[in-house]
Amino acid sequence: MKKILLAVSLLTSIHAFGQSSKLHKKAVVVDTHGDIMSDQIRSGIDVGKRQPGGNFDLVRAREGGLDVQVFSIWSDASGGFALANRQIDSLNALARRHADKLQLVKTASELESVVRSKRMAGMIGVEGGHMIESRIDYLEALAARGMTYMTLTWNNSTPWASSAYDETFKRDSLKHLGLTDLGKKIIKRMNELGVIVDLSHVGETTVNDVLKITTKPVMASHSSAYKFNAHQRNLKDEQIKGIARTGGVVFVNFYSGFLDSTYSGKQAKFIADHKAELAELTKKYSSRSKAQNEINEKYKQEIYYMRAPLELLIDHIDHMVKLVGSEHVGLGADYDGAESYPQHLDDVSNYPVITDALLKRGYAEKDIINILGANFVRLLKANKAVTSLRSQ
Repeated sequence: MKKILLAVSLLTSIHAFGQSSKLHKKAVVVDTHGDIMSDQIRSGIDVGKRQPGGNFDLVRAREGGLDVQVFSIWSDASGGFALANRQIDSLNALARRHADKLQLVKTASELESVVRSKRMAGMIGVEGGHMIESRIDYLEALAARGMTYMTLTWNNSTPWASSAYDETFKRDSLKHLGLTDLGKKIIKRMNELGVIVDLSHVGETTVNDVLKITTKPVMASHSSAYKFNAHQRNLKDEQIKGIARTGGVVFVNFYSGFLDSTYSGKQAKFIADHKAELAELTKKYSSRSKAQNEINEKYKQEIYYMRAPLELLIDHIDHMVKLVGSEHVGLGADYDGAESYPQHLDDVSNYPVITDALLKRGYAEKDIINILGANFVRLLKANKAVTSLRSQ
């Protein structure tokens, strides 16, 4: 009897795996936020080839069935327009070197054509409104280069919009909350240009201001649910509903520190437990990063169990779907932008794990296809429906 039950269980597992694999190949899989470009500029690595570390390269992306990657053009508050252009130049060079694997696109029709050709469609997302240096002509210039979305702030506020970090920790010292008049002009121009307004990293006051004036659907390119972890980077239910009311989409972030409310405590304990050894290795190598890498490799089992459970990521997705529907939820992994991701999601080769997990939760194929990428394609079409060329 045990053998019969084992055989039935094995057949069921094989069927489920086959079903999820078939569905994953059928879907257009989109990740709206990957941070590899700033790393590539610093390190000089060629992510067109398989890399031994990090979370992204074009080889592993193909293995994971990732059809569309929005590459984050990022800097901290010290960077600006010139650095944004340098990263875009680097991305263009990557696409030229590996034209058999990657082509940059600006529209949904271009995206769909490239995906049909079995190559990755690459797009540009600028993370941090400070990179336009409060100049609408810089906004227009980046849009002309293919900027799909702009995240209004990073952790730092801009002179025209307040960030989630500053609204939480520096509220009393802020010169303004929410959007200024210039900020409202920038939102209007983004709507005209077809550049999606991205509300990840953005303060609650700014979010509310945007939702009142936008004429196009907005997005949160890499944000998770506040319900599970009361972190300033996560979205409260009313914010999620507000984004959905515009026709927009929230793309769930994979970072353990946003998904799991216990992660920061576990991380602090790990650092404290190995503090002396880390200091000794840092002295030995004269490099904190090299010492940290050795510690991480030595204690990789501890690190694995610190990572958020895969099921918790699915909980975040599930909560948003129940709140606003599967048409308003997607994936924005934030790979190469953090130090920890859920168990079983080491890198971009692991995206089929999500499809399998959603099927096991009882999701219909149509809903999974929405979450994996169809929602992004719809959002892109809605924002590009009317361009600003008539006003230039």
